[in-house]
Amino acid sequence: MYKFRVLPIVLFVAIILVSCKGGKKSDQNVSSATGWEYNSPDNGGFEVTVGADQKTGPGLVLIEGGRFTMGQVQQDVMFDWNNRPRTVTVSSFYMDETEVKNVDYREYLFWIRRVYTDYPEVYRRSLPDTLVWRSPMGFNDPYVQYYFRHPSYNNYPVVGVSWLKANDYCLWRSDRVNEQLLIDEGELKYDPEQKNQNNFNTEAYLAGQYEGVVNQLRESLNPNQTERRTSFEDGVLLPSYRLPTEAEWEFAAYALRGNTFEELVYERRIFPWDGHNVRNAERRSRGEMMANFVRGRGDLMGVAGSLNDNASITGDVKSYWPNDYGLYCMAGNVNEWVQDVYRPLTSEDVDGFNPFRGNVYTDLRRDAEGRVVGKSSLGKLYVDTVKDADVATRYNYQKGDYRNYRDGDLQSSIVVGGSWKIDDNKKGSLRMYAQDLNASSGNPDYYTLINDNARVYKGGSWRDRVYWLNPSTRRFLDQESCRDDLGFRCAMIRVGSPAGF
Repeated sequence: MYKFRVLPIVLFVAIILVSCKGGKKSDQNVSSATGWEYNSPDNGGFEVTVGADQKTGPGLVLIEGGRFTMGQVQQDVMFDWNNRPRTVTVSSFYMDETEVKNVDYREYLFWIRRVYTDYPEVYRRSLPDTLVWRSPMGFNDPYVQYYFRHPSYNNYPVVGVSWLKANDYCLWRSDRVNEQLLIDEGELKYDPEQKNQNNFNTEAYLAGQYEGVVNQLRESLNPNQTERRTSFEDGVLLPSYRLPTEAEWEFAAYALRGNTFEELVYERRIFPWDGHNVRNAERRSRGEMMANFVRGRGDLMGVAGSLNDNASITGDVKSYWPNDYGLYCMAGNVNEWVQDVYRPLTSEDVDGFNPFRGNVYTDLRRDAEGRVVGKSSLGKLYVDTVKDADVATRYNYQKGDYRNYRDGDLQSSIVVGGSWKIDDNKKGSLRMYAQDLNASSGNPDYYTLINDNARVYKGGSWRDRVYWLNPSTRRFLDQESCRDDLGFRCAMIRVGSPAGF
């Protein structure tokens, strides 16, 4: 009786195996356009990676995208009128779990100093400005010497880093992560002898301009070659680390995934946590501060024996409680750079999908045969740059750059009988806009602090009042400036499925 029960199962399995072996090829491995099989050396060896999913890079957390109301949620106490609420959609992306730490940035400096031996200025230009701690009316000088270097501050957020330096760090991090991935794949070996322009750069590697210490190349299915280098189509290398856009940062900070039910956002948040209070409402930690900020004038940490936020200046990047995406310190501790150029009327102009302001389009220089031309002295590929203003004219029905229209920048043309100028010498006023009468012509000259070097930063800091902890608040600073309460974290695009497999 036992044998008769087993026999039908055995026959069924055998039939399945035979049909798979001798039947139709898997749809995933066959071109729907030509019917030719992928990854087959018999028909030329066109290689396709099937079923690949993006790996999560070191330090990153997946932020599942969606729509949300971006912009002002509380009274505009600064009367900037620069943040009209609007519904936008942000695609899924990755963001650092924490702010970039001092130890992370020291690793970056160590690599630069070790590799760019003939270019010491690269190291000097990358150093954070520790003099940001100096105050004419405060004794903060010890932080100048100790905050960045002392191991007690290893896990504190790096400060004194300009927007430009933060972007350079992102590029370096992208290359180091991808280099490690190729080492893990067995293609490259560690190469501590990299010097100057002869160092691993993702773009140079993909363009065939970096050899490295090869361990074992991939087997090629192309009949004309036996082995090949990894390409981006193999799904091994990650997209670039970068600064988050303003929309991405605000979306991630609110973390409304914890406040939704079947597409209904049942409570719009003021902070990265529920409620209108800055103290923890949970029973176990009731009354404790949710972030590192200034509670009142001169009160940055509370009373000895009962410190309200346990931080006199910045705090450990994993202090306090993470939001519903698992991100720490999205309010308080340090403000954070985002990618966008500042414009007060951005909310009126940008796209409803992945809103962003500050595009600069670049193309690799190639010769007549399509090969990439040359490298700079530091190993970076030459690029041709197309400015945002040039691309914007494609969308204009009339001549002119209307993307900056009425925004108070140099390209605007709304002033009749006058002209916009950058207030380099702070002439006339320190206000965002100032008007001076030109004595010689009688026509007014208008001055503005807004230009293409003004970058947005968000989040509030250990120096700020609670108003700035709201993720929608926005301020700007010149991209070469830095402060003792301003840091950054990195982001990365999510490719493929928005929620992952």
